[in-house]
Amino acid sequence: MKHLFASLLLLGAFLHALAQCTVPASEFQLEGDYLLAGLFDIHHDSSTVKQDRPEAIDCSSKEFILSSYRRFQLMRFAVEEINNSTKLLPNVSLGYEIFDHCSDIHNFPGIFKLLSVDGLIQPWGDPHKNLSKVMAVVGPYTSTQALNVAPLFMMDLIPMVSYGASSSIFLRKDIFPSFLRTAPHNKDVIEMIVNIVQHFKWHWVAFLNIDDDYGNDGRDLFIKRIKDTDICLAYTKGLNQDTVHSKIFKQIEAQRIDIIIVVAPEWTAEALIESAIQLNVTKKVWIAVDAWSLNKELPKKKGIQNIGTVIGVSEPKVTIPGFSDFIYSFKSLNYCENAEQNILCNQVCNCSSLSAEEILAVDPSFNFPVYSAVHAIAHALHNALQCESGRCKGNITVYPHMVLAELKKSNFTLLNQSVTFDENGDGNFGSYSIVFWNQSGDAEEIGICHFHPKFNFFINDTKIQWYTKKEAPTSLCSPECDKGFAERLHGIHQCCFDCEICPKETYINQTEDPYKCINCKETEWSAAGSTSCTLRVVEYVPFTDSGAILIMVGAWALVGLTLAMSVLFAINYNTPVVRSAGGPMCFLILGCHSLCSLSVFFYFGKPTTSFCILRFLPFLLFYTVCLACFVVRSFQIVYIFKFAAKFPKLHSLWMKYHGQWLVITVAFVTQALLLLFGYTFAPPKPYNETRWYPDKIILVCDINLKALSGPVVLLVSLCFLCFIFSYMGKYLPKNYNEAKAITFCLLLLILTWIIFVTVELLYHGKYIQTLNALAVLFSLYCFLLWYFLPKCYIILFQSYKNTQEYFQGLLLNYNTRQ
Repeated sequence: MKHLFASLLLLGAFLHALAQCTVPASEFQLEGDYLLAGLFDIHHDSSTVKQDRPEAIDCSSKEFILSSYRRFQLMRFAVEEINNSTKLLPNVSLGYEIFDHCSDIHNFPGIFKLLSVDGLIQPWGDPHKNLSKVMAVVGPYTSTQALNVAPLFMMDLIPMVSYGASSSIFLRKDIFPSFLRTAPHNKDVIEMIVNIVQHFKWHWVAFLNIDDDYGNDGRDLFIKRIKDTDICLAYTKGLNQDTVHSKIFKQIEAQRIDIIIVVAPEWTAEALIESAIQLNVTKKVWIAVDAWSLNKELPKKKGIQNIGTVIGVSEPKVTIPGFSDFIYSFKSLNYCENAEQNILCNQVCNCSSLSAEEILAVDPSFNFPVYSAVHAIAHALHNALQCESGRCKGNITVYPHMVLAELKKSNFTLLNQSVTFDENGDGNFGSYSIVFWNQSGDAEEIGICHFHPKFNFFINDTKIQWYTKKEAPTSLCSPECDKGFAERLHGIHQCCFDCEICPKETYINQTEDPYKCINCKETEWSAAGSTSCTLRVVEYVPFTDSGAILIMVGAWALVGLTLAMSVLFAINYNTPVVRSAGGPMCFLILGCHSLCSLSVFFYFGKPTTSFCILRFLPFLLFYTVCLACFVVRSFQIVYIFKFAAKFPKLHSLWMKYHGQWLVITVAFVTQALLLLFGYTFAPPKPYNETRWYPDKIILVCDINLKALSGPVVLLVSLCFLCFIFSYMGKYLPKNYNEAKAITFCLLLLILTWIIFVTVELLYHGKYIQTLNALAVLFSLYCFLLWYFLPKCYIILFQSYKNTQEYFQGLLLNYNTRQ
């Protein structure tokens, strides 16, 4: 009886267990009117085992990824939700065939099964007879996975909606015509990262990326994006299973890089961050992409606080109604293992030990992309079947390319977000969050970024707890230059430079161009190390200047004196004093003196071209006539007293052909031609002199010395000849000794111009024009006061000396001594 009772107890227990244990259908498969394919990397093949012959792989033996398993369950939930809906695909059921895409290259048997009819692939068959039973594909997660399998779906235009592949290669619609994605494009993620870096004014960064299509594309986009910015990529490295992290961190430390951007999936990022903790890498800012920014385990790792501050970009945390109840309901069942239902090795998941809490607590990233991908396909199928009034038309044969056409036109609202796709198949929906790993180990939202309908970026800096305990850390290759210093690049990076002070007459505009000292305009000046230029003070001698007034009064006085002397000489024209002074030549000299004085008035006021010409023309031209007259006069005196008796024929020829007037005329015409030639090819013109003073512009006349060299040489030559002849007549009778007076006047003239040239070499300023006018005026007064004025004195006050008898007596005494 005991044995019978024991047997009954065992049977009862077995029957009770049998009642509590059910054999479910596979999680990877569901029958339905239309079939969706799903590709999820529930397990990850991180090994690099080399094989010398083909071998099948067992996905269940690989590293398990809980976040991917959650996304896998989310597809199942979405399909169940749609099947229970009375609005979306009414009276139509969706099924699915899901594969664990644990390896990039070893999962083609599952793909072939999706594409085949009755398990047989017929690549050369009639497309309408050998259509795949799959209407669309959800997945896979990574860009490399998508690149491996996408061509197999593209040839039949089977829609492939990826929830994670973000590489730019998929923009090529000639290669991937039926590829769409609900995940953010790499370009958008990189744009967010660049905006974060620019927001905190970081210039010197490292970029670490997984060495695959996704990571390399992100790196290329980053390099392209920062091309015209002040961000420098100091170091970049591709990460794989064989990467030695210690070498990477040594190189980063050697280059003093404090900002590290990591574009990698979670398993690669986990290995990197764990190595940073073990190697005691400190005082860094880590920028995480959406693939690992919401990781639940890393922020709670022991020692994570020591590595620095982690900022990331992610999708906003979207709560999907009903998903938690689905997981709890699913996990409340006590399933029995039934390996026979697992047709392929990548449709095996020993996940019975997982609790609902573990699944729901895991990283929620890319959940909404999975959810929206399934719903987008369902809406496309709904439209292809022309569903309305609670029913779908059953007489329509739907092909994948028809679903693709409707997918491209998607426009529906899901969880308060408008789901549409652009011409490249990228989703035009969703915003992205900027998160910070706080002290509690949570990803706290600190900002947001919108790309649609327009770009909008915001960060709340006050929420970030930097490792510095203060403000945001800096990241520079070279410290910023002080104001007034330009950056002189060294090396290949624009962020590495030496600071050099900008010299005077230049300035630096750090905003426009920090590398170049900009020359000030001609009307501006600056001291060394300036950040702007200051207007120069424009200076010239106005007519109202006291010195100018005195000189102009002196010029008018000279004109009055010459006029008075001319009248006096005209009245006493036939007297010996006037005749000995030159007779009619005196009037020419006095008239030319008056004309020369015109030059004085043009040294004042703002210079113009006409003013510059008239400063020199009257003086050079008419003073030449004056000197020519004195040359002729001194020559005549010397010749009459010393050489007339020896060379009587020469004297007769001189008198016959009026030699004195011929010499004066030749001198005048020659000077006129020289001046005409010089002023025609290089006339004096106004010039802003900026070399004399840094803060002033002196308005002067620009004189071409070559053009004026001829007139000046002629003038000097006449002066030299005059001096020779006058010096030879120094021993003549006293009243006939005009030669001494001419010599003295010439000495005063030479001394005047020597003094002026000396002052001009030593002094630079606006009053050099006043001095020049004074030199011209004094040159005129030399002859007026020391040659003509004594004659006037004799005429007016010593008339007894202005008689023929007096002059004859002097000549008689001179001849007696000779």
